[in-house]
Amino acid sequence: MVAEVRIHYEGAPQLKEGLHSFLGKLAFGGYSRQCRVRFIAGTGRDDTIHDFRDAMKTHPSSWNVLLIDSEGPDDGRLFARLHLPVAQEESVFWMVQLMETWFVADIQALKRFYGQGLREAQLLIKRDMERVPKKDVLRWLEHATKATQKGKYDKVDHATHLLGLIDPDLVQKVCPNCRRISETFHARLRES
Repeated sequence: MVAEVRIHYEGAPQLKEGLHSFLGKLAFGGYSRQCRVRFIAGTGRDDTIHDFRDAMKTHPSSWNVLLIDSEGPDDGRLFARLHLPVAQEESVFWMVQLMETWFVADIQALKRFYGQGLREAQLLIKRDMERVPKKDVLRWLEHATKATQKGKYDKVDHATHLLGLIDPDLVQKVCPNCRRISETFHARLRES
């Protein structure tokens, strides 16, 4: 039985609450009472990967998870670039190409958060949002939000709120790696 899930994520500690909300809806469903879930912020990509590797040794009875941006499209070799043991592949999850892709996948959540002044025409939803280059997603988001009362998108100030608002079902439809998070967590927790 999985008694504890330790999610090592790349990003600011302030994202913890938003990630907990989004992943709670996406991945934990009715399992959150059966296991303890901890979110551990990494100060950067390399530190987050290092902390994940250490956790495999220091917390072997926990399910240690790594959640990071891919920084590029999923070319099927993302995991190989991490130089981790193959046995850990089912514990590595990608925000392809970056977390903000999830936000653009749910325009209604952006409307609720930013309100009047959101320029929806600047946001282009594609069938496979994970193929949209990182720079384009950020540009779309910044241009769409700059005239709102909350101002231009700011990762530190806005991301945790947006994570709590976005609909996991909408995100999974256009982000295959997000769907993989849901499927893998449900399968692993159902085994417990």
